[in-house]
Amino acid sequence: MNGRTREDFLREAIRVASENVARGGGPFGAIVVREGEIVARGANRVTISNDPTAHAEVEAIREACRVLGTFQLEDCEIYASSEPCPMCLGAVYWARPRAVYYANGREAALAAGFDDHHIYEEFLLPPEQRRYPLARLEIDGADEPFRRWAENTDRVEY
Repeated sequence: MNGRTREDFLREAIRVASENVARGGGPFGAIVVREGEIVARGANRVTISNDPTAHAEVEAIREACRVLGTFQLEDCEIYASSEPCPMCLGAVYWARPRAVYYANGREAALAAGFDDHHIYEEFLLPPEQRRYPLARLEIDGADEPFRRWAENTDRVEY
């Protein structure tokens, strides 16, 4: 890891989070590391950008993919100041990093006023009982995008 430890990288994610608070953002930071080098940093910009998806991990993943020219981070590690929320965890799974390390658990985030527990609870409910029900509507031609995907011999699998 180029002489740097996992703890060093976590400290950097915490530093990113702390500096972000000073700029008016949320108390979350993340970095993406490849072969012992930081390739991207991300900070929670939800309130700064009015974007509910602008979480630190998502921002770091987007930047790392841009820098590395790929949509998969299989040879990378993600270091986050806090345990990834459900949305960020989904982004992590799609990015496929080698590992994720975090400093604060969800309990610390809850104590600071960030409660993801209701989202975890929602996942356990049937779709029709969730706060925002998911309802499938039958519509002619709905399968066209998937059919075109299957027929496209130039597609990039992911």
